[in-house]
Amino acid sequence: MFYQPSEGHGLPHDPFKAIVAPRPIGWISTVNEAGGVNLAPYSFFNAFADSPPIVGFSSNGEKHSVVNARATGEFVASLATRPLAERMNLTSALLAENGGEFEFSGLEAAPSRLIAPPRVAESPAALECRVTAVQRLTDIAGKPIENWLVLGQVVGVHIDDAFVTSDGLFDMAAARVIARCGYMDYAEADTFFSMRRP
Repeated sequence: MFYQPSEGHGLPHDPFKAIVAPRPIGWISTVNEAGGVNLAPYSFFNAFADSPPIVGFSSNGEKHSVVNARATGEFVASLATRPLAERMNLTSALLAENGGEFEFSGLEAAPSRLIAPPRVAESPAALECRVTAVQRLTDIAGKPIENWLVLGQVVGVHIDDAFVTSDGLFDMAAARVIARCGYMDYAEADTFFSMRRP
């Protein structure tokens, strides 16, 4: 089959998010200018550079995470894992601004070292970030669309020592990292293979 997204796909559900998968989940915490905390998962999330490390998330709509990150210049990306999956999903609920996602999901907010937004205490890893860009995306005609990209430089990294191996590697399998696979599907990273570059 072939289809042009502008003309529709004719399937019961849009396959795009299932094709571009699995996608890591950026579990983004921010604070607003009054200090109110917001926590939300974004499956349009990834790393964009490693030196300096830069990560980013994209929001469908100018949601609290985008507004707060733009206003304060900071966000934290906590790692979503299988033991935390159900509580991560609860934080996607449409609550009011400063809706208490930590309390609603039964999660503990741990203080960051260098920035104001807290991290998810139960998460095995978290990235403290300072915003480098907030960009509204456009289509090929240059027309603005309802999606915003937020990029941030990682200025601090938290790793639970229980997930650092004896040879100094972050143990993704032990951490049970999850990813979004489209539709209502998620995957747990538990099978790995290695290849050396030629």
